[in-house]
Amino acid sequence: MIKQAIIPLAGLGTRLLPLTTVIPKELLPINGKPGLEYILDECIEAGIKEVILIISNKKKMIRSYFQNDLFYKKIIKEKKDKRISNEYKKILKYKKIIKFVYQNKPLGTGDAVLKTKKFIKDNFFLMLLPDDLIIRNNCSKEMISVHKKYKSSVMASMNVDKKTVSRWGIFKIRKKLNNSNFLIDNVIEKPSVKKAPSNKAVIGRYILPKEIFKKLNKQKKGKGGEIHITDAIQKLILDKKKFIGHNFAGKYLDCGTMNGYIKSTIRISKK
Repeated sequence: MIKQAIIPLAGLGTRLLPLTTVIPKELLPINGKPGLEYILDECIEAGIKEVILIISNKKKMIRSYFQNDLFYKKIIKEKKDKRISNEYKKILKYKKIIKFVYQNKPLGTGDAVLKTKKFIKDNFFLMLLPDDLIIRNNCSKEMISVHKKYKSSVMASMNVDKKTVSRWGIFKIRKKLNNSNFLIDNVIEKPSVKKAPSNKAVIGRYILPKEIFKKLNKQKKGKGGEIHITDAIQKLILDKKKFIGHNFAGKYLDCGTMNGYIKSTIRISKK
């Protein structure tokens, strides 16, 4: 059973400047609720018992957000406001399951994952990327069911416009298992349109094996001078480790760009 999740949060958030000069992008409100809380709620609803948040010294505000007990206790005592009391109870619920790890140099998602090595207890763990919101259906819960059935790693998949493949990790399919799942033959990080093996992209949900830490320990920097999780996954696939692509049922929202952030708020407000 998947009981632990990691969420990389140390990125600079440059695509959401100038907002991110003041507040981490993961705390920006989406329909009145910080984006990170949607991800945490997805984890809790999927049965996750511990969430490791990977932050940097520049993102200490995220840690403070969950550790403002004195402020809440004082204002609750003064205001007697039920809404504020409920918000504090929600924060306490998150606080019980989260711990923090630091990644102070922006060396990519693979490096962020490596920072959690000593905390991962089981053979598989969940990773969620906070820029990718999936509403209507709990994608993590779906993927955990797929993992239980096939005893393998799982990655969320979505068809993207062929012209945009250079934004994503792109799959090549080896074998279709059913309408929602397929075995992955290989995965390439941000290929050109000509080199892309398909238009099936990795979306920010992964169930990864503990063996990935061995690959990441030896991983060299890839595109953009970063250590990409996709490159380590590809090495595991070459070692005959099974990875399944899962076509999720929910609605995908890209919160990592200014345009996507605005559209996401509008879309969730109509939910």
